[in-house]
Amino acid sequence: MSAAPAAPRLHRGAFWTASQRQASSLHEISYRACFKPQLPRFFITRLSQPGDRVLDPFSGRGTTALEAALLGRRVIANDANPLSARLCAPRFDPPTLEAVADRLATLVGAPAGALDGLDLSMFYHPDTEAALRRLRDALGDDGVDAWIRMVATNRLSGHSPGFFSVYSLPPNQAVRPEQQRRINARLGQTPPFRDTGALILTKTRSLLRNLSVEQRTTLSHARRDARFLTGDARALRGVGSGSVALTVTSPPFLDVVDYAGDNWLRCWFNHLDAEAIGRDLSVPRSLAVWSEVMGDTLRELKRVTRPGGHIAFEVGEVRRGELRLEEVVRPLGERLGLRTIGVWINTQRFTKTSAIWGVSNNRRGTNTNRVVVFQKP
Repeated sequence: MSAAPAAPRLHRGAFWTASQRQASSLHEISYRACFKPQLPRFFITRLSQPGDRVLDPFSGRGTTALEAALLGRRVIANDANPLSARLCAPRFDPPTLEAVADRLATLVGAPAGALDGLDLSMFYHPDTEAALRRLRDALGDDGVDAWIRMVATNRLSGHSPGFFSVYSLPPNQAVRPEQQRRINARLGQTPPFRDTGALILTKTRSLLRNLSVEQRTTLSHARRDARFLTGDARALRGVGSGSVALTVTSPPFLDVVDYAGDNWLRCWFNHLDAEAIGRDLSVPRSLAVWSEVMGDTLRELKRVTRPGGHIAFEVGEVRRGELRLEEVVRPLGERLGLRTIGVWINTQRFTKTSAIWGVSNNRRGTNTNRVVVFQKP
């Protein structure tokens, strides 16, 4: 009988800070279940070199891709949700604040946006909604327009006057209209007027606040061959075999997050079909189905990884901490011939969003970053 594989080395501790504001300000785009930039930085700096290709097949808001670009790596970002590329790609080409202000000034007199039968009155003042519809229909997909669309997408709804909407849930999860009506009734609120142009400029200023000339140059170089793909992580079309030095990713966790439902309003603003995307982004609620999807994904990642390259696969505790997904992922990779070099378990304190949802440590949600690191022989 062959011996069972040795237990992986566990690394426990606080390997990176949970403070997003210690990273580049360009990262500060909200997206449900995203990890902090320090996580990919930890692995990128240790497991790749400048000029290497770094991949994230579940890109989300593009944290791995942007951090890799800032570190001088070449990047591929893939996600099944086309919204991902629209949130990530514009930050590889950040305009100046003056350029954004000039473009917004030309949009003031743009034709009113088309009415589509969608009632958004529970979120927006009539004048704010009219301005949003104007932006939605007038903006293009490149350059400064792509930046403005990305920033506006991030400001659609939230829980402070910095967002276009009346008080709502945090910006990484848009409630449905009927839920917002209940929030309004409970709080006795009506949507106030918000100056969309002023808020876009404020957020732009914040995103650019610590971006240096050197970083702009680095991003410009990375942008030349950066690839932003939309598709299934199990079939990375156009990604050559053995072309990737490092993957740093976090797949959809088992039955935790409604990725499609959280983004319906963002999809509307970007002319995307939320229902179709929801079918593509359905998260398996069965551990057996989730394991099958992850096994197929790891097989594809093995294909695109060069010999000696690495895959850092971030998962977490779910179901009140009773299910540790790294214990599921590790044998999936090893059966494919990948070698586990260790599991990094980074402890962290919960964020404001977790407190809002009543999530406390060791109770619900993801309590730690748990990263299985494989190497391709």
